[in-house]
Amino acid sequence: MAQKELVVTQSGLKKLEEELQYLKSVKRSEIAERIKVAISYGDLSENSEYEDAKNEQAFIEGRINTIENLLRNVKVVQDSEVGTDVVTVGSKVRVVDLEYGDEEEYEIVGAAESDPAEGRISNESPIGEALLGKHVGDEVVAQVPSGTVRLKVLGIHA
Repeated sequence: MAQKELVVTQSGLKKLEEELQYLKSVKRSEIAERIKVAISYGDLSENSEYEDAKNEQAFIEGRINTIENLLRNVKVVQDSEVGTDVVTVGSKVRVVDLEYGDEEEYEIVGAAESDPAEGRISNESPIGEALLGKHVGDEVVAQVPSGTVRLKVLGIHA
């Protein structure tokens, strides 16, 4: 079964590559040293330091595997593809909530790099998906867990 293509911005690709490099070059060495020290304590059957280090090693290796799989199926949105006329992955979109009048700015990114607390929402999220393809002045309705949200696009920039 083919994996779904992962859409990322150039900055998102860079972050994934940097994390992978850090995990492989720094964290692997740190964990190996922790395991070596823990083994020197003797009896592994009751050695909590050894167990902790082995668990962390498994987590790190799992994360490395996940990132490598993501990178095999990545589609990078080039900065030159992001315009100001229509919302695409990589766009920064200023919207107003038509019910409450609150203005927000979202950056539409791929799922792997979303961080709602930082205003970076996934193109697969209800609001991100609703905004894709819209122009300034367009209104969108998105079904979110708390109900329905009505937004109006006030501005788009790269």
